[in-house]
Amino acid sequence: MANAKKTKVALIQMRCGIDPQKNFSRAIEFIHQAAKKGAQVICLPELFRSQYFCQTEDHENFELAEEVPGRSTSALGEVARETGTVIIASLFEKRSAGVYHNTAAVIDTDGKLLGKYRKMHIPDDPLYHEKFYFAPGDLGFQAWQTTHGKIGVCVCWDQWYPEAARLTALRGAEIIFYPTAIGWHPSEKKNFGTAQHSAWETIQRSHAIANGCYVAAANRVGQEAPAGGDGIEFWGQSFVCGPDGEIIAKGSVDKEEIVIADVEWVRVNEHRTHCLKPAVLASCQDQQAASLCFPETETRCFGFPLCVNDDGNDREGFPKDAPAMVSAFFDGTDHDRVGCRRCDWLAKTRLGKCSLFSARHLH
Repeated sequence: MANAKKTKVALIQMRCGIDPQKNFSRAIEFIHQAAKKGAQVICLPELFRSQYFCQTEDHENFELAEEVPGRSTSALGEVARETGTVIIASLFEKRSAGVYHNTAAVIDTDGKLLGKYRKMHIPDDPLYHEKFYFAPGDLGFQAWQTTHGKIGVCVCWDQWYPEAARLTALRGAEIIFYPTAIGWHPSEKKNFGTAQHSAWETIQRSHAIANGCYVAAANRVGQEAPAGGDGIEFWGQSFVCGPDGEIIAKGSVDKEEIVIADVEWVRVNEHRTHCLKPAVLASCQDQQAASLCFPETETRCFGFPLCVNDDGNDREGFPKDAPAMVSAFFDGTDHDRVGCRRCDWLAKTRLGKCSLFSARHLH
């Protein structure tokens, strides 16, 4: 690293118009501006090449997809090499015929694609119809040693799940980036807007505290209604917080800007050494344990990681098909596939005492 003690990170908070090429060109301009300000790791918002097309289910939108690596990573690789920066770019990936992902590419300072993360948690809410477009990721949660630090990347909806941040930290990430596209339904903003934004910010700050790492969320701004109607008012407010959850840099609610913060790596070590339990810290470096908790063969397991011993045997009597059971629970589908046995099992474990489970279809 150029400076092993400190790294300057930048979040690009931008508007996205109807022309993908113009959006891409403007993103590159923002990257150059950030680099001139000393930024060493630069994160773009989710699906920055286009307006947020998931507001509607339209087959024509699949034309926006591209291969990764492909034309965008190639162009951004040249920019990374020219500026000496690490670039995190969220792209609509066409993996093969009929298989698409919401993917974040990590490009190192030499311009090479260091790796990619495919979004695991896929929302299906009003104006967020992502399950129509994206298959759940199959690459697991990861971290990469870049020229300017060891980073992890999750994407938007992953923000709401503590296991996503935990398993990324288990891979050794000392900062977790979240390329994001989130905002208000205008009709809901008056009654629920403040609480919605507060929840979004709070959950990510809690990830930083629980895992002793930095968290950085890059969001877009502006009103977008590609499907007509009121659309979504993206709330911006991109931010970086430290291992103690304190926000150290934050963007505005409605302006394009570059949010820059200094990451002091010693704070990660201090927090993990003095604030977190040693047993937890030890597991953070144990990739075998991480793979047992979230086996890559069970790509549909979006629920809580299982507690396992080193030999792979469970500690709390979880059934062998627990990953599928938890997955079906979070999806809210295939209840008949596991039936009441799942509910009986959840009710008998500590998971069944969680309000998240109790609030849904346990009976």
